[in-house]
Amino acid sequence: MNALNTRMGRDLLELWTRLTEYPEDLRCVVLAGTGERAFFAGGDLKERNGMTDDQWRRQHEVFERQHWTLADLPLPVIAAVNGHAYGGGFEMVLPCDFVYAARHARFALPEVGLVSALADDVAALRALALDTARTIAGNAPLSVRQAK
Repeated sequence: MNALNTRMGRDLLELWTRLTEYPEDLRCVVLAGTGERAFFAGGDLKERNGMTDDQWRRQHEVFERQHWTLADLPLPVIAAVNGHAYGGGFEMVLPCDFVYAARHARFALPEVGLVSALADDVAALRALALDTARTIAGNAPLSVRQAK
C-alpha cells in the first residue's frame, strides 16, 4: 500500500533535488501511488517498530527534508490520489500544487483532526478562536511548546 519507509524517503528526496537542479525539458510532475488501494498508506510501521529513538529521528529528518524539497520544487506538482492517503500519505499531498482524487480516495491524519470545531457565523468563529487562544496562553509556555 505504498508505505513510506526510509529508502523511499531518500529516493523521493533525491528525485525532488534532481528535478530542482536539472529539470531538463520537464514542465510538470504527476505524483501517484502504485495500484488502486492507496496513494501512500503512511509510514512503514513494520520498519518503524524496530527502530531506536536515534534511528527514528534520522528517518524523520529524511522525511522532513523530502517534504520541504517537494514544497520548494519549481515545477508544478499534481497529486493523483488513487486511494488511501493516511498519515504521511496525507502529508505527501499537502505540498502539491494540485490534488485530484478518485471518488474512493480517503484522507486522514491520526495526530489531530483537520477541523477542531465548527462555528455558525464569522463572529462565533472569531470568538471560538480567541477563547481557545486565551486558554492556551493561560498555560505554562514550556508545557504548551512541549504539547505542540
